[in-house]
Amino acid sequence: MNNVEVAFWVVAMLVTLAVAFDFMNGFHDAANSIATVVSTGVLKPQQAVVFAAFFNVVAIAVFQLKVAATVGKGIVEPGVVDYHVVFGALVGAITWNIVTWWYGIPSSSSHALIGGIVGAVMAKTGAGALIAAGVWKTVLFIFLSPLLGFLFGSMLMVLVANLFRRTSPLRVDNWFRRLQLVSAGLYSLGHGGNDAQKTIGIIWMLLIATGYSAAGDRLPPVWVIWVCYVAIGLGTMFGGWRIVKTMGQKITKLKPVGGFCAETGGAITLFLATGLGIPVSTTHTITGAIVGVGSSRRASAVRWGVAGNIVWAWIFTIPASALVAAVAYGLSLLFFP
Repeated sequence: MNNVEVAFWVVAMLVTLAVAFDFMNGFHDAANSIATVVSTGVLKPQQAVVFAAFFNVVAIAVFQLKVAATVGKGIVEPGVVDYHVVFGALVGAITWNIVTWWYGIPSSSSHALIGGIVGAVMAKTGAGALIAAGVWKTVLFIFLSPLLGFLFGSMLMVLVANLFRRTSPLRVDNWFRRLQLVSAGLYSLGHGGNDAQKTIGIIWMLLIATGYSAAGDRLPPVWVIWVCYVAIGLGTMFGGWRIVKTMGQKITKLKPVGGFCAETGGAITLFLATGLGIPVSTTHTITGAIVGVGSSRRASAVRWGVAGNIVWAWIFTIPASALVAAVAYGLSLLFFP
């Protein structure tokens, strides 16, 4: 087998691994899209995952590929990425996703991937090969996305409470059961738009590094875009059920009006970040929005201990996935020199 054939099969294997990560992203983060609409009883779980998956894929027609460009070209200096770096990054991200899914912890697939890229690159060349602007922009939104979700969710809850203060609770509940379908659709649209593009970005990074795409190309190959959007949609359809209960009921009890405000606040944040080309965590965003909705009623409505455990998972995501990625990078060099 000649070198070209070897390169092709290595690239094919890594693309498959990236698509598996994308599927797992949808599987792991399905709870972000469906937890509120399921916990309020607006949709049954089986209906909710199909509904969310549909809007995950529809996002392909809505958003420009700015997040993909950030991940593919804005995190690491050109020329540093190779097979081993991509392998390490994906193994680091997938490992952290499996661990947090197993324990029902709503962590960030997005930041696990960024952490994986950072860890693998640092194992190869050190921090000098990282593009500071891209990395710090992503790190900044670890804190900003839940704060924005909190702000928009709580503001919407206060606004709705004032607008409907003279309306009977039963009528409000009936209206917002219907409106929650709109908000859930918007959130799933934002989820697909931001998260699918992260995998598009890392495959694009791989194809540029291996010569299958040119560094000057404005867009990745069309097949990469479609495969990634479909993969995240399929992952959402299978759903990460271990996390749904944590997101939907353990943080705070939600009614349809609260679910609508949380999903809409989260969707606004995701649309804003995707428009700016910033890879954010849908988990962080919806958690912040849910906490904002709960605390707008009263502080005691939020189970702060559960929320605190989630925050610790956020803090450890990038360093933990980076450490696993660095080890995986070393093993890749050892077994596939």
